[in-house]
Amino acid sequence: MTAAPALRVEALSVRYPGARTFALEDVDFTVAPGEVHALVGQNGAGKSTLLHVLGGVVTPVRGTVAAGGVPFRPRGPADARRAGIALIHQELALAPHLSVEANVLLGAEPARFGLLDRRRARAAARAALSTLGRADLPLGVRVGDLGPSERQLVEIARAVASGASVLLLDEPTSSLSRAEIEPLFALLRAMRDQGKALVYIGHALDEVRAIASRCTVLRDGRVAAAGDLADFSDVRLVAAMVGREVEAFYPRSARAPGEVVVEVEDLARPPLAGVGLTLRRGEVLGIAGLVGAGRTELLRALFGLDAVRGGRVRVGALVGPASPAARWRQGVGFVSEDRKGEGLAVRASVADNVTWPRLPGWGPFAPRGRADRAATALIARLGIRCEGPAQPVASLSGGNQQKVALARLLHAGCDVLLLDEPTRGIDVGSKAEIYALLDELTTGRDVRPPAAVLVVSSYLPELLAVCDKVAVMRRGRLGPAQPVAELDEAALLRAAM
Repeated sequence: MTAAPALRVEALSVRYPGARTFALEDVDFTVAPGEVHALVGQNGAGKSTLLHVLGGVVTPVRGTVAAGGVPFRPRGPADARRAGIALIHQELALAPHLSVEANVLLGAEPARFGLLDRRRARAAARAALSTLGRADLPLGVRVGDLGPSERQLVEIARAVASGASVLLLDEPTSSLSRAEIEPLFALLRAMRDQGKALVYIGHALDEVRAIASRCTVLRDGRVAAAGDLADFSDVRLVAAMVGREVEAFYPRSARAPGEVVVEVEDLARPPLAGVGLTLRRGEVLGIAGLVGAGRTELLRALFGLDAVRGGRVRVGALVGPASPAARWRQGVGFVSEDRKGEGLAVRASVADNVTWPRLPGWGPFAPRGRADRAATALIARLGIRCEGPAQPVASLSGGNQQKVALARLLHAGCDVLLLDEPTRGIDVGSKAEIYALLDELTTGRDVRPPAAVLVVSSYLPELLAVCDKVAVMRRGRLGPAQPVAELDEAALLRAAM
């Protein structure tokens, strides 16, 4: 007799109050025990909404859900937990001021005569961590004092302690370094081998392939494709996500590096020490390195956000330090890794974010219509999914917010682009579109001369595929830039570590 699916979803539909369209519409979805099933799609496709329905956070307007063959319609997260379903959010729901033990058992503390049974609590927390192979983790340490990977472990241990047979993981690697991802995946594989069902949302296709065997692709709230991951090439997956054929995930046209537009010699500013580099028009130069190596500080110093203590910087014909305003006038644009904190004015409109560095018309007195028309043209060019130029940036998905940040550089006429983690936290479809844009800009296929791009990324496959050369930064020092044809991930990691 065939075992019942761990989860079966049929004709599930969700529409949020006031929305004109469905967030999910007639979605079918099945996960078997002992399976890792990936949910992929662009930001806003409905992936997190589906997990929120299963986790009891969102109530559908129609459709059915069964957990282990039993009809399931949770009225809240507690109902989902009782049914053996645990939702692990991208932003972990932990109490940082409490201990590991308290967090593992939060909401399910064993009691005796109405009081916490500390002996049973300690044993239950230790058992949950032992199941995950981490009985060594101290129960009394504050969760706020743990690193990102150990906080993730505590969240998963809470699911184990609750007896969950289904784990819903919403981008669990988003806050982890590359070195921390593989231990997490080993943990998830062990849970899979114990017969648990895992639903995994991720944006990095290599990570999705490393952990999942089957996938469901969502597009605009509907199932666009589903099946074994082995049957999908990256190009086919991206095409299903965006709704059209793509030539390649990493488009690469012939490039002809030209004049030097940025030259740095012995740049010094803690933690930078004697940094030197040369960036030419028509090339993409990548900067690899571990977190804290000084990559972000380098870009901020070049853009004039942080003062430098020594060395020489030449951008175009200007030698020496400069302010961000001067860099804008030189055609240098910067995209921050902190998209919401400092990269965008998220409460302002798309048009304002795109046009503020260079207002069309007469400075602060520019007619509203000119700004809207300029933004509308870039919305079309970059495929920004929004209701129009007046829509607040805060209401856009992460991928579309990042396109707005890039559109601002195009509107300002920038031909030197300083990009800090330009694809972090965005969907695969948006990544492919950003890669295509960078290829277009550096090959000069648009009306302007070829751009020069300096890109910092923690995602090594991205650097090797998009860049012409890569230099590795370690403890504030930058190694020589080498052609990507002479590099691989192992070589970059060795240099970084």
